[in-house]
Amino acid sequence: MPGSTNGSNSTKTMGALTLGGLVVVTAYTVALGSNGWLWFGWVVLGLITLGLVVTTRST
Repeated sequence: MPGSTNGSNSTKTMGALTLGGLVVVTAYTVALGSNGWLWFGWVVLGLITLGLVVTTRST
């Protein structure tokens, strides 16, 4: 909807979660060694965030 800021807020929240997830996964990797499932989960979260950004900007 024009004039709605709800999409912008959810995009910012997802972006913050994605960056926070990257920090957590990187810290885990440094401290305990690599875990492929954590990186896979982070990539999926990043793709969801990217999809949200694309759909929010196109409407």
